[in-house]
Amino acid sequence: MEKVSILHLITAAKNASPFDVNMAFDAGFDKIMPYTHVTLEEVRGLVQDAIFSRSPSGIKRESVFIGGRDIDVAMDMLEAARLGMVPPFEVSVFADPSGAFTTAAGLMAKVEQHLIKNFGGDLSGRKVSVFGATGPVGGCAAVIAAKYGATVELVAHRALSDVQVRAEAYNQRYGTNISYVEGSNDAQKKIILHSTDIAICAAAAGIQVISLEQMAGSPTLKIVADVNAVPPTGAEGVDVFADGVAIAGTGAFGVGALAIGNVKYATQQQLLVQMLEATDKKVYLDFLSAFEVAREIVKNKKSK
Repeated sequence: MEKVSILHLITAAKNASPFDVNMAFDAGFDKIMPYTHVTLEEVRGLVQDAIFSRSPSGIKRESVFIGGRDIDVAMDMLEAARLGMVPPFEVSVFADPSGAFTTAAGLMAKVEQHLIKNFGGDLSGRKVSVFGATGPVGGCAAVIAAKYGATVELVAHRALSDVQVRAEAYNQRYGTNISYVEGSNDAQKKIILHSTDIAICAAAAGIQVISLEQMAGSPTLKIVADVNAVPPTGAEGVDVFADGVAIAGTGAFGVGALAIGNVKYATQQQLLVQMLEATDKKVYLDFLSAFEVAREIVKNKKSK
C-alpha cells in the first residue's frame, strides 16, 4: 500500500499560512503538518526526524515547505534543510515566505513578457528601479532582475540607510551589484522615472508610490509593474487588472496586481506539484527556481 503524501510546513512565524495550506492540499498532498515558531537551529533536527521515520522508498512521498516572513531566514532554513539530508534519506524542499518568492517570480515574468512583446528584448541590459525595496517582494524582484542581466537600484522612500543595508546584504549573499538611490520626494522620483526602463512598485498595501505626473514624458520608461491590489494602487494609472495596458501620458505599459497574482498562484501550485512528483531526484526550490517556472507559465499561456 502506497504511503500517504505529507508536506511538513516549517515556519518561524506564529501561525502557518492558510493560503499555503490550501495550496498544498489543492496540489495533491494528503497531509499537511505545520511547525510554528521554528528557529534556524531547529530545522536540521525536524528534517531528520521526518526523513528517518520512513524507508527510503517511503520518504518519496514526503516534502518540506518553508514559510515565514523573512526571505533571508527562509533561505537559511532552506540551506539548513538541505544540509540535514542523509542520502538516500532525502526529501524535496521549497521556500516561499509570505508568498514573496512566487509573487516576485510572477512579477518579473510579466515584466519580461511585456518587454519582449513591446520592446523586443528581455531583462538583460535594462535598468530596473524598485520602489518598496525593503519588503520581501521588492527584494526578491531586485535579485531576480540583477541575476538576469538588469542594472538594478533600490529606491529609498524614507531613510537611504535602510535600502543601503538591503542592497549590500543582497550583493554579499547573491553576488549581485545592486545599487540604491534617494527617492523620498516628488522631484527625486521624477528623476528616477525619467532615467529607468522599469519601475517596480512593491510598497505596502494602499500606498501610492508614483504618480502619472512623475512618469509623464519619461524618455526611457517602458514597464511599470505594481503588486498592490488595495486602493489606491501603488502606481497611478496602473489598474489591478492591467496586463500590458498603455499608461496615459507615457510610452510605458502597466502590469497590475491581479495579472501578477494569476502567475504567482500558478507558479506556487506547479512548484508544489513538482515536489510531490519528484520521487527520484529531489529538488530545492527558491525564488530563482520560481522565476524559471513563472517564465514558462507566461510563455505557455501566450502560445495557447
